[in-house]
This record gives sequence, structure tokens and C-alpha cells, in this order.
Amino acid sequence: MKLHSLFILGLISLLTISCSKDGEPNPIPEENLYFPPINSDTWETISPTDLGWNTNELQPLLDYLEEKNSKSFIMLYNGKIVVEHYMNDHSDAKIWYWASAGKTLTTALSGIAQEEGLLNIDSKVSDYLGNGWTSAPIEKEDLISCKNLLSMNSGLDDSRGDDVSPENLDYVADAGTRWAYHNVYVKMQDVIATASNLTWSQYFNTKLRDKIGMTGNWVDIGGLSVYWSNTRSMAKFGLLISAKGKWENTQIIPENYLNDATTTSQNINLAYGYLWWLNGKQSYHLPQSQLQFNGTLIPNAPSDMYAALGKNDQKIYVIPSKNLVIVRMGDAGDGENFAVSNFDNDLWGKINAFIN
Repeated sequence: MKLHSLFILGLISLLTISCSKDGEPNPIPEENLYFPPINSDTWETISPTDLGWNTNELQPLLDYLEEKNSKSFIMLYNGKIVVEHYMNDHSDAKIWYWASAGKTLTTALSGIAQEEGLLNIDSKVSDYLGNGWTSAPIEKEDLISCKNLLSMNSGLDDSRGDDVSPENLDYVADAGTRWAYHNVYVKMQDVIATASNLTWSQYFNTKLRDKIGMTGNWVDIGGLSVYWSNTRSMAKFGLLISAKGKWENTQIIPENYLNDATTTSQNINLAYGYLWWLNGKQSYHLPQSQLQFNGTLIPNAPSDMYAALGKNDQKIYVIPSKNLVIVRMGDAGDGENFAVSNFDNDLWGKINAFIN
């Protein structure tokens, strides 16, 4: 009887460990994550059959992606590639732009620079750039912190286009009182360059890109710094984020900072952290709008998902509860958009059919 009781207790403990309180599998421990070699094209794979996924739904997923103007699609489970597919005249060697999905690279470097003591995101931007980086009155400009840039609540006018020259950065509201999707976040790249006494690209390459074996470069497009790379580089960054900023045994992005970055950063747009979009919140705002929409950002996606979203459906989805990182690059799936689109929810319908 005692042996039988011990077996039952052990079984209950195992079930408790393997499932979270909401019934989803708990994330795999960090020590079991796979990381591809930095200076190699090698990347281990795992079969969807071994994961118990519905392989009959894989081809419909890939067909949908191709129909929706996708160029590449990667799914990682526990760091290993489950699906890697190229379409519409794209390949693993070709590069594509991250658009605003690359905002999260600026988030990452801000955390690294703060950990190195080069800056404090709670400090005002003018501490690093001097006064006059906007057209706002000095007393209003001095309200804008680095954290405001990362949270999209600088209070600056978002209707003047992509140019972030001082004459286009007009005061609309006090920092922290208005959320607006705005390219003024790139001023954080200037802050980091000034604080590090390096160019933005030099600091990025040294502190992040080269440490995890990414490829790619920043390209100036109309005054904005846009990252271009192959799809695997985007997946490597997603893997780094899913590993809480750690690559193998090296902590690259501080974990506490990354936790803050993927948590609601202000009380206006609940679905926004530090340039990361957050699913599962009660309401959300969208680019170029001051309207609040009730409900979760992407209903079909897991509630704990956070995402780097770029113009015309560049995507990095990170789903801790499912040990998944998913990357999509390509042209717009459902008409030109700046971040979230109907494509997100429809794509997740296809993904769910596959992984469930």
C-alpha cells in the first residue's frame, strides 16, 4: 500500500510540474533550450510528428502563407527548428527588412546600455542629446524620458511623418499622458550612440548581433534606421528573447529589464511594453489612432504571447507557455498596415490547427 501511495503521489507531482495553472504546458527549463552555433549554419531540427502536432494541417498553413505574400516562415520549439519554409522567390540566403519589428532591437540595446551604466531609461532624453532635439518648449521637452520613447508616450505630435528632425517633433501633450505610435523612438539610438561614444551600428554589432551569430545591417531609409537580415537572424533574436535575454551561459540582455519590457509600460495602451506588443490584455490601441479597442490584441493567439510587429506583416511571436518562437517575413498579407492586422488572427487560426 505504501509503495502504491508513493507512486500516486509521484504521478500527481509530475503532472503538477508539467502543467501550469491554466492547463498549458510550463515553459521548458532554460538549461534545456537549444542554441544554434554562432559561427555555423547548423541548426538542429525537431519533427512536428515527434511533438504530436497535426501534420495534416502543415501544408494548409504553408499554402496560406504563400497565398498571403509571405517570403519566409520559421517555427522554433525549445530553440530547435520545426518548420522552415521559403516561398515567393525568397530563400534562406536573401535578406528582408524588419520594419518596426526591429524596434525591439532598440529595446534590447537600451537594456544592455543601462546595465553597463551608460544610461538610465528613467532619465530625460535631453540629458544625453541636449535641449532642442524637439520643437517643444524646454520645460515640456525636459519631461520626456528615455522610458517615454520606449513606451510610445512622449507626448510629441505623431502626424508629421517619419522625419524626426526637431522641426517635426512638436508638443501635443505632456509626456506620459498620451500614447501614440511614433518613429521618435529612434532617438533612443542617438542616446545610446552618444552615451557609448560609438555609432549605433558599432554598439549594436558588438553587444548583440555578433554575440548570437546574427547577420544583417542597419540601413538608413528616409532618416530612419531599418534593420535588414535573413530570416534565421530574426529567429535567433526571437530565441534570445524567449530565453530571457540569455544565450547559452551568457546573459546578454538583463532579465529583469526584459521582464519590464514585455509588461504593460503605461496605463493607456495596455497591450504595449517597451516597443513590444502584448497579447491577452483587456484593451489595446492601434497606430495612427487615439481610440481604445476592448478585447485582446490577437484573439486566436495565446494570451501570454508578446510580439515584435512590423509594417506589412513582419512578425516575431514569442509564446512562453508553448516554448515557441515564430517568425514571418514578406509583403503585406492583408493590405498595407503598420503593426497588427487581420492577418495575425487568421494566421494564428492556421497555426492552432497545426500545433493542436
